[in-house]
Amino acid sequence: MLRLVSDENFNGDIVRGLLLRCPNLDLCRVQDIGLEEAEDPEILEWAAENDRILLTHDRATMPDFAYKRIEAGQKMAGVFVMNDRILIKEAIEELILLEETSEQIEWENLVVYLPL
Repeated sequence: MLRLVSDENFNGDIVRGLLLRCPNLDLCRVQDIGLEEAEDPEILEWAAENDRILLTHDRATMPDFAYKRIEAGQKMAGVFVMNDRILIKEAIEELILLEETSEQIEWENLVVYLPL
């Protein structure tokens, strides 16, 4: 089972759709953990400490901070950068497919652009 956290600007319709389709999905939002206005490095640090793959639409800055963590030898559970122009249904299907067919450890120290 994948352990996920969505950043502040990740599409809430995708999050709601995922939770409706997979009520047991281990997904939290930064808003739920008090990081709603946190900077990218702080969110990545929390995700690493809590072994959660980060869901984001932020192609501009989040991947750079993630790569810096990797280069510095810091732990990172992984980052899924979801195209923000993808249809909500397609985004949900993509994430469910990853949930059903992969393990958490496979994504460690990776920045993956979705859809695949």
